[in-house]
Amino acid sequence: MELWQVFLYYIFISVVASFITIYDKNAAIKHNWRISELTLMVIGILGGALAMLITMKKTRHKTKHRLFMVGLPLEIIIHFFLLSFIVYKNFFY
Repeated sequence: MELWQVFLYYIFISVVASFITIYDKNAAIKHNWRISELTLMVIGILGGALAMLITMKKTRHKTKHRLFMVGLPLEIIIHFFLLSFIVYKNFFY
């Protein structure tokens, strides 16, 4: 996988993560159908953790849930190491 593809993927998944987080916040306010916590965490592990964490903090959504306030930073750390490996592999192999 080339770096530009990784970059485009992270942009896409970040937009999706932010959209889903905002949708869930609005659904919570209106008492409508919600996005499950499992779905939110899966979107995070697929690459949207940073965007989701920032969006949650900005909209004050799920900031009292330990699952998100601990889980998303852990996912961000995992992404950092994966991206570091991809960059290393692209530049040094």
